[in-house]
Amino acid sequence: MMEHLGQRYVQYVNRSYRRSGTLWEGRFRSCLTQSEEYVLACYCYIELNPMRAEMVRHPREYRWSSYRANAEGSADPLITPHEEYRRLGGNDAQCQAAYRELFKVHLDPQRLGEIRRATNGNYALGNDRFKAEIEQALNRRATPGRSGRPARAGVESG
Repeated sequence: MMEHLGQRYVQYVNRSYRRSGTLWEGRFRSCLTQSEEYVLACYCYIELNPMRAEMVRHPREYRWSSYRANAEGSADPLITPHEEYRRLGGNDAQCQAAYRELFKVHLDPQRLGEIRRATNGNYALGNDRFKAEIEQALNRRATPGRSGRPARAGVESG
């Protein structure tokens, strides 16, 4: 019975949002993010995803969005403002107004690409110094490597 109920629910969601596939397809994706400059860009990236998917016309219309809390002050016990969000203004109204301003310009395509690459590859998102610090702290690569096989020792490329 539960399997049937789950299948029916996925069919309902797929029809409602004009999508296909399983409800939780794909792996979880994330990246370490440098606070300054990048956190608010990630906020915008996430809030605009339902618009890019043509599910809504404005971020406030998406049921699961934090936009209403961040931009309009709607109470949400699940939302804890980030320090970078708090730096947008001296009080809640100023933070909300500044947050709304972030959505008046499109997210830079280069920044959008950076966020996607970092998230899809589980790499660090930030400046070169931040990435180097993460690599040193974790003792693993936090940036994309070179494509292809490494050159054999003693053989010059060319």
